[in-house]
Amino acid sequence: MTGVLRRAWLRVHRWLALSVGWLLAAVALMGALLVVVGPLDRMLHPELFQARAGAAAASAPLEAARRRLLREFGAGTALVFRLPADPGGTVAVSVKGRWTGTVYVDPAGGAEQGRRGDMEGVRNILFKLHSSLGLQETGKAILAWIALAYLFLLVTGLVLWWPRRWPPRLAIEWRKGSLRALFDLHRTGGAVLGLLIAVSVATGAYMAWPPLRDAVTLLAGTQPVKPPKLPRASALAAPAPGLDAILAAARNAVPGAPVTFVTLPARSDKPVRVRVKTADDPHPNGLSSVWLDPRTGRVLGVDLWRGLDPGARATVIVYPLHTGELGGPLGEAVAALSGLALAGLGVTGIWLWFRRRRIASAAAAAAARRTPARPAAVPADRG
Repeated sequence: MTGVLRRAWLRVHRWLALSVGWLLAAVALMGALLVVVGPLDRMLHPELFQARAGAAAASAPLEAARRRLLREFGAGTALVFRLPADPGGTVAVSVKGRWTGTVYVDPAGGAEQGRRGDMEGVRNILFKLHSSLGLQETGKAILAWIALAYLFLLVTGLVLWWPRRWPPRLAIEWRKGSLRALFDLHRTGGAVLGLLIAVSVATGAYMAWPPLRDAVTLLAGTQPVKPPKLPRASALAAPAPGLDAILAAARNAVPGAPVTFVTLPARSDKPVRVRVKTADDPHPNGLSSVWLDPRTGRVLGVDLWRGLDPGARATVIVYPLHTGELGGPLGEAVAALSGLALAGLGVTGIWLWFRRRRIASAAAAAAARRTPARPAAVPADRG
């Protein structure tokens, strides 16, 4: 690479990193912290996550909890019931209405054990900032574009690092001063861990921004699988079934598949979605769905995860790959490492830029002090 081209690549890499890299580094650090903070939160707050009745108690009907929440927050409130993955856990009900947060319910007695707003607690704050910068859909789109910018940063960094001779020398010169050590750490760390970080960044962007999933489906030449529409209501409509009747119908539609989520939309003209986890589904929460009519409890359709469009089906791997759940505790440790590595690249890159600017400014000031002032020109004597 010629010197002119290398300097151009360096400028692009530097100013792109200074403009958006610091934000991505902060988001990555929050993601790494979530790997640790999540289990700590569950351990420190058993009143929210562990049912008082224990694992041996039979589950009580959830319809009473649904009615109680709608009376408190209004009929136009959207509710998402997350059923416990482990015996003895609580039912976490996400509420979006006059109040936004999570209510934790004892699945045996149906009583509320506590609640948290969306921005209450360290874990919730970290998750909101990590997933959307606290700006909901707008923040997700911003993070997706920043993630794409990082992939370009990775390419420019690899071009600048690419050695003339192989195998490359990956040593870090600790004895030549802190600036050289930071430079080697930034350069070598980006080259060695760049692919791992790129996987974490790309999977995060894929989950955050639905247009990326739609693009994958479009490139595959297929159409996205959409929820079914509700049929026209009968003039002699019977009373709407309760939540427990809807759950029973969903379980009958996919026998043996545990229910993970129940989404009750705020609008009455939308179907209820019940997510289930089939035995062959690699997604931790299951990606198969049963769609039901909330007015009658009739099953409108079943979308098993293998029958989804390519963009949606990819989520079964993308999600656990991003969170680390695909590899168990080792995978979660690798996910945390990638977040810390990206944050470290951001910190070292900014510090290198700052130190070099200070050194250059000091050198320029010293050169100005050493240069003697030129004597003023003496006007010619014109007699």
